[in-house]
Amino acid sequence: MDKLDVVVIGAGVVGLAVAARLSRRLGQVLLIDRAETIGTGISGRNSEVIHAGIYYPTGSLKARLCVEGKQQLYAYCRRRGVAMNPLGKLIVATQAEQQAQLDALLIKGRANGVDDLAPLSSRQLQTLEPELSAAAGLLSPSTGIIDSHGLMLSLLAEAEEQGVIFCPLTEFISAHGHGDGFRLELNQQGERMTIDTHYLINSAGLYASQVAGRIEGLAKSIIPSLHWCKGHYFAYQGKSPFTHLIYPVPEPGLKGLGIHATLDLGGQLKFGPDTQYLAPDSQESYEVNDTLRQGFFEAISRYYPNLDIDRLVPAYAGIRPKLQGPDDNEVADFLIQGEAEHGMHGLVNLLGIESPGLTASLAIAKEVSRRLETL
Repeated sequence: MDKLDVVVIGAGVVGLAVAARLSRRLGQVLLIDRAETIGTGISGRNSEVIHAGIYYPTGSLKARLCVEGKQQLYAYCRRRGVAMNPLGKLIVATQAEQQAQLDALLIKGRANGVDDLAPLSSRQLQTLEPELSAAAGLLSPSTGIIDSHGLMLSLLAEAEEQGVIFCPLTEFISAHGHGDGFRLELNQQGERMTIDTHYLINSAGLYASQVAGRIEGLAKSIIPSLHWCKGHYFAYQGKSPFTHLIYPVPEPGLKGLGIHATLDLGGQLKFGPDTQYLAPDSQESYEVNDTLRQGFFEAISRYYPNLDIDRLVPAYAGIRPKLQGPDDNEVADFLIQGEAEHGMHGLVNLLGIESPGLTASLAIAKEVSRRLETL
């Protein structure tokens, strides 16, 4: 095979977005994934929420790329016919003592460029959502939901229309600098192959640090550990009592946004995720144990007191690749390493791409293109 322009490792939503964007300018793009199809990991196991960009530290990549990505994603969905619904989100304080946290979120959100947030009183919340119990809240009208699988299928179709070759069941073995690019060794269903590429994009999600560790010449000191954090979801059988997404004010010390209520495009209500850090040597497992139901019930009842525990049923789980460890209090940002960070021309590592990675996917792809400088 002649030398490729780009190899993208990982066919989740970010890898697909990167492949689609780079293929607009480059003729030979290969997208690989060790799974048998696209989006089997992080991208297919989340809340499917288009986030507004409220929670993240001002000036962070998460804040900037979420706000930019949200706008790009809504426009992309309208242009490509991907199902979505900007139904809005309510962030609620269940106790008056949490008002200061709501005020801080309002300030942070506006600083991040989320200029449509509106404070709501208890009475206003009751008018919007009669089943909700809360002392005060924030309305985020630009938060929405999306068909994440439909998005990924659209990105794959766009990429393939532009000449991208997608190779599933293909595992990255190693890479080393070769000429003005990289020589890669791959394993495709037991057959070893060697290919050359000018550019290499590591978008391997849960395995991004492992992939980075197999790139010869990349300093081990700049490859961070990724902490796997499992999140479980429970579905709520029957008609949903809510028409908006409902998020409690994040509790201090939690490594997530709390167990929130989201809707899918069919109107199915689900609750989650919780946060459960896995041991470093854990294997991927997406089981949802019914013993978690009581904990979910107690958390949800704080803002939905009429919750019927018998209607809560295990749904699915996802795993997030966090740069923030279980004992770390500081929120970790996305880590996008280009030549300026690691000194290797043509390589971009995407590390710790968890929430809001789905929302930010198109903006991350644009950032990758910028990091490659010549595109």
